[in-house]
Amino acid sequence: MSVEVMEEEWLYSEEQVRALLEWVRGREGVERSVYPFMRVVAEQALRPGEARGLRVSDVVLPERGLGKLAVRYRGKAREVPLRSQSVEFLRAWISEAGLGEGDLLFPGLRGRSLSTPVCQQVWEQAQEAVLPRDERYSWRLGEPISILRESCLVKWLGMGTSPFAVAELAGVTPSWLARRYPHCFRVEDPEIDWERLEDVMGLPESLKS
Repeated sequence: MSVEVMEEEWLYSEEQVRALLEWVRGREGVERSVYPFMRVVAEQALRPGEARGLRVSDVVLPERGLGKLAVRYRGKAREVPLRSQSVEFLRAWISEAGLGEGDLLFPGLRGRSLSTPVCQQVWEQAQEAVLPRDERYSWRLGEPISILRESCLVKWLGMGTSPFAVAELAGVTPSWLARRYPHCFRVEDPEIDWERLEDVMGLPESLKS
């Protein structure tokens, strides 16, 4: 199956992501779940649909150490670790929103699933408000806010995190990452030990005669 390449210039920097989320957080008249929903997508590299389907019972928030999210995608489950900062944020969010174990973690109106059109609208407004005109993008890759997930994955790869670890966290394969973000795997001016390579590839002495 072919994978569309995500060019480096299409992604958001940490500063851009932070500015966009800050704008969403301060936006009045928006469903209160939109900001925590987008923040989790951006910090944990979740697919928007995965985050939208999370319930409070899928979250483990210990007093100490890493927390975790139990994420499901197309019938497959995986665990995504939560840093202490994310644990504190989600604990405060659940308390503030008055959510119970069986509730959606990011509910929309009347406890239903968070509205996709509402998220799209807020996301487009954030881009219009925060990004310079030449940095606004009209293309769509699945859901618009999925660029937050993409930017997080590339950040992890850029930090030197093993592609195998990133793939496991994201619910993809290492080969998918390499095809999707080839710029993360390019080596500039690789040094090749030609003498060593010749020795390795050479025939054994017994076969040369």
